[in-house]
Amino acid sequence: MDAPRWSFLIAAGGSGKRLGGEPKQFRELLGKPLWRWSWAAAEGLRRRGEIEDIVLVVPREYEAEIRRETEDIELTVTCGGATRSESVVKGLMKCSGSHVLVHDGARPFITPDLCRRLMAAAEGCGAIPLLPSVDSLKKIEDEKISCADRSLYFRTQTPQAFERARLIRVIEEGGLEGTDEAAAWLAAGERLAYVMGEEKNFKVTTPFDWEMACALTERAIEKRTGHGYDIHQLVEGRPLVIAGIRLEGEKFGLLGHSDADLVTHTVMDALLGAAGEPDIGTLFPASDERWRGADSVTLLHSVLALLSSKGWRVEWVDVTLNAQRPRMGHLVPRFIEKMNGELGGGEEKRLFNMKIKSAENCGSAGRGECMICHGVATISRLLPFEAAVKIDR
Repeated sequence: MDAPRWSFLIAAGGSGKRLGGEPKQFRELLGKPLWRWSWAAAEGLRRRGEIEDIVLVVPREYEAEIRRETEDIELTVTCGGATRSESVVKGLMKCSGSHVLVHDGARPFITPDLCRRLMAAAEGCGAIPLLPSVDSLKKIEDEKISCADRSLYFRTQTPQAFERARLIRVIEEGGLEGTDEAAAWLAAGERLAYVMGEEKNFKVTTPFDWEMACALTERAIEKRTGHGYDIHQLVEGRPLVIAGIRLEGEKFGLLGHSDADLVTHTVMDALLGAAGEPDIGTLFPASDERWRGADSVTLLHSVLALLSSKGWRVEWVDVTLNAQRPRMGHLVPRFIEKMNGELGGGEEKRLFNMKIKSAENCGSAGRGECMICHGVATISRLLPFEAAVKIDR
């Protein structure tokens, strides 16, 4: 007997009236419509050869638009019908596999693991994911309330796994308009297996569901920490610039190709390190005359623009300046205010902290020959939507 060849069908042909406004399957979650989260999980399976194709069923009025938007991805788009069953059959006709996983386009948090367990369980039968009822159940009949045994009742999820031709036959012959494909399958007397579902695989139906989906994706944040370091020699006749502030009246300043603001340099390198980018010596080399005497705060703005272009934002920067001279402890609040503002912080959101330590007459810094600065930076960004649903590539 030949091994099953699997297709993945995303049923996104409904109106989503209970959520209100735009059909729920087309609402954007983390910048992508709900149905595309399901496609991302299915695409991970397709790339590994576990499924052959992906079919998306959409309302007729959305078909042309979705076709244009999906020209660059592996996907077959077709329009649905007046009912769910009719839409599913139309989608099944476009599938190429002998077997199919039928999934609701409004369940964005599907995982490849659930799909694999369903495909394994569907040998010679259909298979669905079930979850036990955790709430006490009551039955109302003729305005009378009675208790129901919740151990006998389970919540049904998608995807649901079936032999494709047999599913088409039971839907068309049964004429049953159920809430899922398993209803038609069972009504035809077909055998049905089950696997345990996943709580996060809920269907976005009500405004509360939408709020829950948004809350979950807000947690899909990647955070990184980087370290920065800089050292500059103290010499006569140079301006002394610390944390973007020029200190007037100082006899000694820091030697460097730019303004030698080692605090700002440390901040830049810490941010670049966290983002996995080259250091400032690579981005703004001393061999390039463009950077001679450059304002380090202007260079910081370039670094921040680079990080922003890749989705990163600054969460926190902490630096420690090791300096024997001049005395600058009283200036720390000014340094913090200046750098906090340059990093995009303000009175309500502080992003920068700084300490100044005496070198205690130890080493070159202790002899007043140089200043040394260390810093750490934490940055964050929202994960790409594929990673947010934990596709194991």
